[in-house]
Amino acid sequence: MMGAANIQRLVTSGTFELDGGSWDVDNNIWIVGDDKDVVVFDAAHTAEPIIEAVAGRNVVAVVCTHGHNDHVTVAPELGKALDAPVLLHAADDVLWRMTHPDDEFRAVDDGLVLHAGEVELRALHTPGHSPGSVCWYAPDLGAVFSGDTLFSGGPGATGRSYSDFPTILESISGRLGTLPGPTVVYTGHGDTTTIGDEIVNYDDWVKRGS
Repeated sequence: MMGAANIQRLVTSGTFELDGGSWDVDNNIWIVGDDKDVVVFDAAHTAEPIIEAVAGRNVVAVVCTHGHNDHVTVAPELGKALDAPVLLHAADDVLWRMTHPDDEFRAVDDGLVLHAGEVELRALHTPGHSPGSVCWYAPDLGAVFSGDTLFSGGPGATGRSYSDFPTILESISGRLGTLPGPTVVYTGHGDTTTIGDEIVNYDDWVKRGS
């Protein structure tokens, strides 16, 4: 009998590198599914802890929420080790090639649906932090996996190449802001939050960028 759906968090540490800079970061990796089938969100820094956490379950996909190096570090390695496709939105190909010039991924379209056991995950294209940022909504779990689009405290950073603040605001208001307020936001770094706790500050974010 299939076990109950669950969300497992793993944290790995390494560096984020872009525009000639390098920053130490801790990344959240989310493993979502049941005791048979899972989806792995983001392949950050080191493969072995992720493989150990999967614990022999079938990996439906290694999903990269966006193409920054700290979220795709070991994606090809994981895909091969776990016999799973690596998924990324095609708009982040330029970022992917900075880390993996010779490896391929499977392109994600807005609205794509994945299933890990009985868990349904829907792709929401949310550009801004990067052109191909995608959040994944699990309605039955009341959860969204936001990558670096939305954090506890506001939108993801947009001060580097291929980022745009007005675009991330549009993504949050038009896509994430339409989700139920209690939806838990499982972020790419740091603590979880909820859609309702963040969206109430939207007007302040707009003023911050004006």
